[in-house]
Amino acid sequence: MNVFGIGLPEMALILVIALLVFGPKKLPEIGRSLGKAIRGFQDASREFESEFKREAEQIEQAARTPTLPESGEVGVKEAATAESNNQTTTSSQQN
Repeated sequence: MNVFGIGLPEMALILVIALLVFGPKKLPEIGRSLGKAIRGFQDASREFESEFKREAEQIEQAARTPTLPESGEVGVKEAATAESNNQTTTSSQQN
């Protein structure tokens, strides 16, 4: 059993020292608090990872999908064509 690079003998030594420092009544409460803190950290880490993946997928999908101009929005090429058509129409009307 190897947790965080700490073997079974090292874990037992840490447990004995914690038992001497905190006492037998306080030790289970400290263990519960530590377990809840670790669980909260794991949950936050999973949530961050899933949100990061979701955003990356959205960016990839947006990069793959060509964007079309929205209704009422005219592209540069279309605007230039429309402007030249307007000038041609105006000059022909003046003649």
